[in-house]
Amino acid sequence: MSNSKDAVRKILDAVKADKRTSLTAPEGKVVCDAYGIPVPKEGVAKSASEAARIASDMGFPVVMKIVSPDILHKTEAGGVVVGVKNTADAEKSYETILANARKYKADAKIEGIQVQQMLGGGTEVIVGSITDGSFGKLVAFGLGGVLVEILKDITFRLAPATKDDALSMLDGIQAHEMLKGVRGGEPVNREALADVIVKVSQLVSDFPEIVELDLNPVFATSKNAIAADVRIVVDFDYKPRPAPRPTEEIVAAMSRIMQPKGVAVIGASAEDGKIGNSVMKNLINGGYKGEIYPIHPKAAEILGYKAYKSVKDVPGVIDTAVFAIPAKFVAGALAECGEKKIPGAVLIPSGFAEAGAPELQAEIVEVGKKYNIRLMGPNIYGFYYTPANLCATFCTAYDVKGHAALSSQSGVNLDEESANLSTLQNQYSAASALISAINTMYSALITAVQSS
Repeated sequence: MSNSKDAVRKILDAVKADKRTSLTAPEGKVVCDAYGIPVPKEGVAKSASEAARIASDMGFPVVMKIVSPDILHKTEAGGVVVGVKNTADAEKSYETILANARKYKADAKIEGIQVQQMLGGGTEVIVGSITDGSFGKLVAFGLGGVLVEILKDITFRLAPATKDDALSMLDGIQAHEMLKGVRGGEPVNREALADVIVKVSQLVSDFPEIVELDLNPVFATSKNAIAADVRIVVDFDYKPRPAPRPTEEIVAAMSRIMQPKGVAVIGASAEDGKIGNSVMKNLINGGYKGEIYPIHPKAAEILGYKAYKSVKDVPGVIDTAVFAIPAKFVAGALAECGEKKIPGAVLIPSGFAEAGAPELQAEIVEVGKKYNIRLMGPNIYGFYYTPANLCATFCTAYDVKGHAALSSQSGVNLDEESANLSTLQNQYSAASALISAINTMYSALITAVQSS
């Protein structure tokens, strides 16, 4: 694989030296060849006669495409001719493509015309990759060709993907039955298609500067899967996300958060109507059997429970801290949670990015990263975990137990959540867990902390 990586690095270094943001089709073929991604036979012609010779040697029919670092969308520029059947057509197509390209972008640097073996038959699919701000490298699979924009039937996995991941993607699109063969058609070769997905995911993982990659269409038949067109976009300033923490560590932390033996309520209150009061009552009246630790700077006890000035003063172990204090005090209290080694924080307070204070939100993200605290929120209702009779929220208690879990965000209100819970209860014998997050930054916060 080292030689393969060297070949890709050489191409990318040349693209960087030219200050380009995309690879040409011939460069894309070199990259695909290096990683064993099947592509058709091809050549690059510098003249009409050379195009005719390459096509004749290759065997008709062929596809001809413009090769220019300045023209990324070749079809839009009139830079593609399919079904070229003879040498006369090849020469004519060469001149047509050249004229279209110059009309589309007069100053485009034209490196030649690609002459490519024409594929046919099978099912057209797309395999690709995008770079997401929260999740990093994702590999994509779906129906390809012109259908990709119309149907938008795409499924994603984190890269690098395993073979099992890739095989599950084949069954993850709505039109998965088409891959099995319909109306007498042959099924696709699942192993070959999964192999392409795995190799694409490994390529973008090895070279994070590849921020977009499209193989569209990939012709999938019962024998093989071959990418007819390659589009690769790069960003040499891209900074990869830190590697995620081990799965075992994440699961252990989330288990403590969702099934806590001790819960601290930061901002607990004995005064009716206060959020800290409602959270305390819901924990107590909901039947939670773990330890409850009210945190208040002055009170000695709240609702019959001994109060503490700080989580650091609590003698026992705290698995989850529920925040009910003003936004400006959250970062300081969150740092104390970190010093106490509390794995999770439920940030009910508002007053962050949604209220025009993104700096406060950025601050708590950094604290979470520093101490490896997983955050729910900010600006949320809280969460329920019915198997433990846990109602860590200031909203209506919910005690109908089930097996399905629901996580909602971005402005979902309590009435909508109640409707969702009713649906869960009707269809799945109620809910096991419910997390409500209002800020649109919820996913980014969780991801940022998990990947720190």
